[in-house]
Amino acid sequence: MWRPLALAAAAAMFVTGTLAGSAAAAAPVAPTVEINYQNPVTALPPIARPDTPSCTVTAMQHDFANSYGQPYTGTLAPPAACPGPWSKVVLDWSGSIAGRQYDRLAGVWIGGSEVFRTSTPEPDPAGISWHVDQDISAFIPLLRTPQPLVVDLGNVVDSTYTGTYHMTMTVTYYQADKHNPEAAHSDVVVPISQSTSAAGWFGLTKGQTASTTVTLPRNTESADLQLYARGGGCEEFWYSNVPDSYAATHSSEGLCAGGTYREVQVLVDGRPAGTAQPFPVIYTGGISPLMWRPIPSIDSFRTQPYDLDLTPFAGVLADGKPHTVTLVPPADISDTWLMDGSLFVNVDAGSAQTSGAVTEDTVTPSPAVDYTVAAQSDGSDLITAAVNRDWTVSGYVDTSHGRITTSVVRHSAYSNSDHLASAGTVQTVKQRDSGWTQTTTSDGPGPGHRQVRDDTWSYPIDMTGTYVPGANSDSYTADGQVSVARQLTSAEADHGDAWKPVSSVDDSVQAKGSLQRVNGTVVAADGSDSELYLGLGRDGCYGHYIAADHGYVTRDVLTGCR
Repeated sequence: MWRPLALAAAAAMFVTGTLAGSAAAAAPVAPTVEINYQNPVTALPPIARPDTPSCTVTAMQHDFANSYGQPYTGTLAPPAACPGPWSKVVLDWSGSIAGRQYDRLAGVWIGGSEVFRTSTPEPDPAGISWHVDQDISAFIPLLRTPQPLVVDLGNVVDSTYTGTYHMTMTVTYYQADKHNPEAAHSDVVVPISQSTSAAGWFGLTKGQTASTTVTLPRNTESADLQLYARGGGCEEFWYSNVPDSYAATHSSEGLCAGGTYREVQVLVDGRPAGTAQPFPVIYTGGISPLMWRPIPSIDSFRTQPYDLDLTPFAGVLADGKPHTVTLVPPADISDTWLMDGSLFVNVDAGSAQTSGAVTEDTVTPSPAVDYTVAAQSDGSDLITAAVNRDWTVSGYVDTSHGRITTSVVRHSAYSNSDHLASAGTVQTVKQRDSGWTQTTTSDGPGPGHRQVRDDTWSYPIDMTGTYVPGANSDSYTADGQVSVARQLTSAEADHGDAWKPVSSVDDSVQAKGSLQRVNGTVVAADGSDSELYLGLGRDGCYGHYIAADHGYVTRDVLTGCR
């Protein structure tokens, strides 16, 4: 089995700036108050765009002020001048804001399918602007016809939080030609969401699930679920939450409960179909807001969904009857998770009816986690947990070109240590969450043709956060330091051949910051952060390093992939 590539060639470049007033200074200096900062930037690669005729549609231009429960609604139709086929379709999301405001979550739905999830940067008094792009070519089956469009960005504007988000969203359709063929996409896209006229995500709390009834084509051959899942409130920092029992006995410390282990599940007709480990996303106001100016943490701007192969169920789903797809949030959450998805379905063009069965399913409910609380000699507590998880789902579908068997095998390994000191005001977390999914597809009698795909993930995060409340509600000190990464690889082996790497991504961020407010006045504010992105794929490599200090970029280089 293939395992992650080492992408350490540029690691020596990955350093952060030094906070003003640190121990490295030659003499004491007055606290730095960082007020304004430059427009947000990330090291993510921009979406590659073909050099073909194109048409750009302004899908939305809208101001989000007091907008909770009031999403933007409209219709997105393909432009007559670019009828397709399209080699690529790209969504561009641009915003600006000034004043004071929280970070906010946003989502975009086309025909009920969520095509883009993001969160906003926190502004400065002078104002900032930013841009994110997203390849939405996978949704071409929906984009061919006019579809309901919903954009949700819940915001509140009052005398304290004054910032209004001025947002513009465009969609660009790139025509296909002989050098740029039509983008790969499924035959059918089926939303797994709650609405086509309102925000499609389900807000799920502990013990809740959400089900969507679907009827798939009778000649369904494969089905893949793209799942969005992200926590809010106390669940924004789930990797630092304490067990329920600990929170109950330390209620005066205001700790978030639920423990630290998180996985989401999907059921088909009530039967477990797969799981995914969520990435520890940090919003732009997370831990200490000055850490993320101007470089946000991973997944903050361009949220990556999770892929679950439901093809073992394809033969069952092809019977022409209604079926339910159920989304299950993490078991021990203490706040809300927003979940929805899209089912990408391929059909057998040579058959009017396929059929099949699930032959193995060892997915169990989310495991009960044993947390160990060890009192330390200095009066602090160390809370630890570890979970290993393995499951297999297999099934077959009979098609016009023979029986196709799909087996999905998944392994995950998780550990977390959470050190709490000074009555819970100082917290140090080390979490390791990694694993692999191996998907084997076989067709034909006997050994037949066999293809194996191996996908790995690793989400390491180290965090230290200090929060000391002041005498009133607008007085506090918030210091933080974080190192977080997302490491993904994919490889394939065909009929017993050696593994061939398909793609590899290593996206790493380091940041630290400090914020102190006294009676609503900022008396100290400073931060530094850096991001190193290294990606290898069929289209080559992309390496980008950005470092920033005091709110402004100090280094920005394309590193290559040496």
